[in-house]
Amino acid sequence: MTVPRLLAAAAVTASLVLVPVSAGAAVDFRPGSAGAGDPYFPKMGNGGYDVRHYGLRLAYEPATGHLTGTATITATAVQHLSRFNLDLHGLTVQSVRVNGKAAQWRRSGAQELTVTPAKGLRLGKRFTVTVRYSGRPQKISDKPLGSSGWIATADGAVALNQPFGAASWFPVNDTPKDKATYTFAITVPRKLTALANGDFVSRKVKGDKSVHRWRMRQPMSSELSMVAIGDYETLRTKAGGLQSVVAFDSGLASSRKQLRSYDKKTRTVLKWQSKLFGPYPFTSTGGIVDELDVGYSLETQARPVHDWNTPGKNPPDDLIVHELAHQWFGDSVTPARWKDIWLNEGFATYAEWMWRERSGGATAEQIFRNAYAAGPEADVWKGVLSDPGRDHIFDSLVYQRGAMTVHALRKELGDDVFFRLVRGWLAANKGGTVSTAQFHAFAEKFSGRQLDALFDKWVHKAGKPKL
Repeated sequence: MTVPRLLAAAAVTASLVLVPVSAGAAVDFRPGSAGAGDPYFPKMGNGGYDVRHYGLRLAYEPATGHLTGTATITATAVQHLSRFNLDLHGLTVQSVRVNGKAAQWRRSGAQELTVTPAKGLRLGKRFTVTVRYSGRPQKISDKPLGSSGWIATADGAVALNQPFGAASWFPVNDTPKDKATYTFAITVPRKLTALANGDFVSRKVKGDKSVHRWRMRQPMSSELSMVAIGDYETLRTKAGGLQSVVAFDSGLASSRKQLRSYDKKTRTVLKWQSKLFGPYPFTSTGGIVDELDVGYSLETQARPVHDWNTPGKNPPDDLIVHELAHQWFGDSVTPARWKDIWLNEGFATYAEWMWRERSGGATAEQIFRNAYAAGPEADVWKGVLSDPGRDHIFDSLVYQRGAMTVHALRKELGDDVFFRLVRGWLAANKGGTVSTAQFHAFAEKFSGRQLDALFDKWVHKAGKPKL
């Protein structure tokens, strides 16, 4: 995420051992937890199951703001389940079926949808949940963290989910720890375009409607899923086996040349980043540019979204570089808990620094020195990088001190070891979830260096570190 532009210019999930129950043995079915255990967002996510796939069929009417949805969720029970929860905020549920049979369900709290299947679900068994729902989805606002979720626009809507917006438009296990693949089938008025994560599959016209299908083939956290509906100028290209889809709100795109320029910039940045970070982790890329009034860009998986309001101009390089770096740091390799978000934002901000140096601007060392020159009372030194607090996950502490920490590690190890370490870390954890402790341990094992002092002063203590 690139948060307010003043900053922009600025445990791998444990393997599950599934033990079958012998025939005739008594089974102790219990409810899955209503929460995934993240101290920052204790009511987000749920326990007892692991989602493998979301199949989302959506129909949206911009004139009324009404959404009709059917979510088919494929999951595996990780305990003997008597019932389980999904996260769904505000929308009306028409029916819930588990393995094709009607299930009991109830709503509670801000977003709990509790589902009780006709019979218990055994540990290790795959099951499907089909939820039919509808209503007028709303964005979710939080004073320190801004707005996310379903954001209505003048001609459609854009769904941005970080950190807590996914439940505003589909039933979900809304925790970064539970990654899944996705398919989207989105029905909108014929004149509009509907976009989502991943690979474009098809567009079919049915009377005055059009159905747009997309597929995200690689595992994705719910916070990174995305839908964009509107009057867009689009450009779809394919080069080197990588599909790119660029879409600008029609009021922001002055010509096809502008779209081609954005596409070219994206491919140039990805080629450069692939040399630094290793192979690009997805099969598609691109970007969506729209006027959203949320004040940030977001690294939605394989196709970032930029809130932008300058017709005829593309978002600046810093924003593009930052969100594309997130495709490795945050999207492919994702912190399991929100307190470790510096592993996303520190590396993405540092990618900006390296791009400026590559483009003939200040060097990464000069940018580091300028950032470090902030006085001891500056916001960047307030808090602990590895645990900034729920309301501070998008503060300068996370972005700027995070980038300074990356640079300090680079200086400690030297370029050869540092960049090999980065590529090794990303390759070893591709598609998974991680923690600060795991990164520390990996860096020490890979480099053969003892790094406790560096991590202690830069990552685990508040205040301005001494150089």
